[in-house]
Amino acid sequence: MAEQVALVIGGLTGGLLLLLLLICVSCWLWKKLRATFTYEELLGSTAASCIQGGKLCPPQARTQTSRPPAVPFVVPPSLQDRDRVPLHSGERAQAPRDPCLGPELLPHPSSSSFGNTGVVGTVNPELYKFLEDKSETDFPDGCLGRLWFSVEYQREAERLLVGLLKARRLQAPSETCSPLVKLHLLPDERRFLQSKPRRKTSNPQFDEHFIFQPPSEFGDLQFCLSYNDCLCRLTVVVLRAKGLRLQEDTSFVSVFVKVSLMNHNKFVKCKKTSAVLGSANPVYSETFSFKADPAELDTASLSLTVLQSAGGETSHQLGRVVVGPYMYTRGRQLEHWDEMLSKPKELVKRWHALCPAPEP
Repeated sequence: MAEQVALVIGGLTGGLLLLLLLICVSCWLWKKLRATFTYEELLGSTAASCIQGGKLCPPQARTQTSRPPAVPFVVPPSLQDRDRVPLHSGERAQAPRDPCLGPELLPHPSSSSFGNTGVVGTVNPELYKFLEDKSETDFPDGCLGRLWFSVEYQREAERLLVGLLKARRLQAPSETCSPLVKLHLLPDERRFLQSKPRRKTSNPQFDEHFIFQPPSEFGDLQFCLSYNDCLCRLTVVVLRAKGLRLQEDTSFVSVFVKVSLMNHNKFVKCKKTSAVLGSANPVYSETFSFKADPAELDTASLSLTVLQSAGGETSHQLGRVVVGPYMYTRGRQLEHWDEMLSKPKELVKRWHALCPAPEP
């Protein structure tokens, strides 16, 4: 008995849902047909106007054609095809008026608040004023001269760019002096960069550029990179290191560099330089070559690690630098790698700051 009742209820529910669906479909079809009839009635209306020469015409002026009547619209007036009237000095340009245009389509005269700026054929000198540079002519009393330079810090590459431009009215002890400029990056006063001397002048023009790379806390390493795409050979020339922080007596410490080729951060091959005894600024000038296909350069990288050993004991890492594509490096390391690829078969030399080696 319960099953029969359930079947009856299910049948009634299904019937109601089907009836509701039919009603919805019927309403949608009725609205669609009604919109179509309304559009045809609009096209068949005799109240539409035609356009002749860009102006509205009455319905009686339409010509009888076999085509259905067009929907009325207004073409904005074009001033390009109108006759141009030559202007004389001091006259204002005005567009010709069309009697069929409404007030909202007529050209408006320019405002008188602009003064003489709207006059055709004249130049307003107020618009072209600029401040005169008096830095080369106005010197205070007791001035020993003036120096022009520019400074730019590249955050991503972590370097300071200094542009040395010129100097004027230097108070030289004699006319035979050749001025030059020394640049110090404080607080390190021992290291400096120097411009080329300019012979026998008190108004030298330098136009030189200098790069300051802040010294690393763990030292710096200089090496060259080169890639030969014909031989699929990656060459590394380890030149020298400086400012290493040796952790023991320098007389018993030897320092060497390990060069490792990585691919997808996996070890491929490594080579080592000879050990230099007792120096925080060792010089190597040793060349190493690795086999690397061009397709592997997007996933390959080089790791150069500086190590020290004392009396044959376990080596201790002093710092390292990684160069490679954008996947692994940024800043100066990425620039070195990209420059190597852009200059095939050329040795590209750069200094790199050592970073602390990761914990094993």
